[in-house]
Amino acid sequence: MKVLITGGAGFIGSHLAERHLALGDEVCVIDDLSTGSMTNIQHLKGDLQFTYYIDSVNNTRLMAELVDLADVIYHLAAAVGVRLILDSPVRTIETNIGCTQIVLELAAKKRKRVLITSTSEVYGKQDHVPFCEDDDLVLGATSKARWSYACSKAIDECLAIAYWKERGVPAVIARLFNTVGPRQTGRYGMVIPTFVAQALAGEDIRVFGDGTQSRCFTDVSDAVDALVGIAAHPDGNGEVYNVGSGEEVTILELAEKIKQMTGSKSRIVFVPYSAAYKEGFEDMARRVPAIAKLHQLTGYAPKISLEASLHRIIGSIAAGAACAAGAA
Repeated sequence: MKVLITGGAGFIGSHLAERHLALGDEVCVIDDLSTGSMTNIQHLKGDLQFTYYIDSVNNTRLMAELVDLADVIYHLAAAVGVRLILDSPVRTIETNIGCTQIVLELAAKKRKRVLITSTSEVYGKQDHVPFCEDDDLVLGATSKARWSYACSKAIDECLAIAYWKERGVPAVIARLFNTVGPRQTGRYGMVIPTFVAQALAGEDIRVFGDGTQSRCFTDVSDAVDALVGIAAHPDGNGEVYNVGSGEEVTILELAEKIKQMTGSKSRIVFVPYSAAYKEGFEDMARRVPAIAKLHQLTGYAPKISLEASLHRIIGSIAAGAACAAGAA
């Protein structure tokens, strides 16, 4: 099978590429490196089944060729991270909606299989859990830059479903819930790599808000299991599936756990949202996914606990810091 991954040099994309190569598939990735990194795929470059292009999905001539050669397309390319979204809302909207439309339009010409990755952010300020795929979406005011990302990804989902219903494109949507693991960077506001780096350096572990907000973190290995399973199942066409874990933890508990696991003497300090981001920033109190629909389709069940995932992440970041110190 020939697999195309947009955003394939990103954190999740690189793990997905690894998985398909291990399955014996041919893998092609395209990434403009705006948030991805060559270091994520450096170890794959010697594999004869692997090719990559440092380019944008907006290069429609190249994308047309890559889509024509692919049996399945995973569309992961997107603006990601709270910090980037708040700083660059125009780029967020243009990248997320424009690139998704290009992928779907090209896939429509030959009815290519497409998996669109979406996000738990689309649930917005929904206040009951667990979040189910057919729940109403409760987004904040359009004046709040935070919601530009959720809106753009919701439109991505609408586009994918419309292309399935109107043009017969076998498209499916995966809503990812806080995927974590080795290679994830804290550069754009991702909480676990940020906390781990702070703890290992002995710096203050900065908890935004009061720390009572909770999340369910999904190890990237489990997320990749889900993505591969969804993409392979024709009964998923035109459907949305939550991809996540039911292991809920508050951000304060997470900071305490990381401090304990690293043996750090860092202080845990609280930072108001107004100081961390912009005045009026709104956060989601809880994010807990219902995953029964995905389990029914593929048999998916998370295998890796938060603690096991943290062990892997801490080891990876510590090794990276040691290499950087050695190089210096």
